[in-house]
Amino acid sequence: MTTHRTDAHPDMTRPEVGAPFFSTWRVGTPERQKETVEAIADSWESRPWPTEGLLGYYVYTGHDGTTLLHHSQWADEQAYEAFTKVYRQERVDEIDTAVPGIERVALGRYRHYRSGTRPEAEPRVPGCIVIVDVEFEGPDPDRQRAWVDAVFEALESEPNQHPGGISAHFHLSTDGTKVLNYAEWESAQAHIDALSGPGNGVGSRTPQWERVQTYPGLKGSTVSRYSYALGLVPK
Repeated sequence: MTTHRTDAHPDMTRPEVGAPFFSTWRVGTPERQKETVEAIADSWESRPWPTEGLLGYYVYTGHDGTTLLHHSQWADEQAYEAFTKVYRQERVDEIDTAVPGIERVALGRYRHYRSGTRPEAEPRVPGCIVIVDVEFEGPDPDRQRAWVDAVFEALESEPNQHPGGISAHFHLSTDGTKVLNYAEWESAQAHIDALSGPGNGVGSRTPQWERVQTYPGLKGSTVSRYSYALGLVPK
């Protein structure tokens, strides 16, 4: 299999993906963001696709000008472990030679739980990816699912749906402590406009959103905006 570059955004509901992973690199400046994306592309495209168990690898540049988000879609965790033993280090070494000083902040292992997408006649291409990281006080898989379900109840009862939102894809960390929402928006400005509404976040001041925001055991959350930079798939 060869490594093929794609402009298509990942399918976050793809059933073959048993182990979606998300990780963050801190690279420092917009210039280094660009250089790192180019180094990743060079490292991967110069080699065959490493394993059938990797279904896609995607990189995004943070609007903060300092970070990169990585999303990899694996058939299962065993495929990732096999990749790290044989193929990962040579790619890391080549990237680090091209752009020294990259800080690899964290790798999160998740499972897809629920997605919501607006029914539309014409599919929209996301202009901005918003990552919402939610952390709870200690592991509790039941609480992870219940909180996401509460978000969907709030979304379904939302009186002022923002037109710029395209989809939301909720993932549960395998350690039971976090939820990650990969949300697709028409643009960064559309998301900024939604946040400027009367509620706390993208929702209105409703009892349903109040429940989401004050859920027992909720420790905190962060919101980050990204632009799609690189997609790599097997061919």
